[in-house]
Amino acid sequence: MIRYALICDNGHGFESWFANSSGFDEQAKRGLVACPFCDSIKIERGVMAPAVARTDRGQRPAEQTEPAEAPATAAPAPAPAPVALMGEKEVAFRAMLTALHDHVAKNAEHVGPRFAEEALKIHHGESEGRAIYGEATAEDAKMLNEEGVDFLPLPKLPGARN
Repeated sequence: MIRYALICDNGHGFESWFANSSGFDEQAKRGLVACPFCDSIKIERGVMAPAVARTDRGQRPAEQTEPAEAPATAAPAPAPAPVALMGEKEVAFRAMLTALHDHVAKNAEHVGPRFAEEALKIHHGESEGRAIYGEATAEDAKMLNEEGVDFLPLPKLPGARN
């Protein structure tokens, strides 16, 4: 069993146990890991220190003959803000996704919420053929697919807070 500190996209921190290290990844992909505070399924692993057993407990160093002075009582440090970990693959994926967004923005016309309407016009030859991008609802995407319009959903860029 392995315990992970987890963080949802709303910043709520919590812990959960998994059978093995790939258990979290599998369950998160299937939407089975949810925040207990807000039910968000956009969950990432948080920063955690590993639990390592000490072998020197109960032993005193030979050179220490006098008891050490008690440390001064200090005000408790504020709790650190949750931080999500990103491995090399995630960093590379985000860089590729950012490059894809930049390429589309430089080489296509942004038509905003008129995407489905404009894509349909281009498909039927009512408007000049060109590369476009914009926003579409799920219903728009279903309609375009049924009409045989070729399009590709562009994943959103991760938030700047990540």
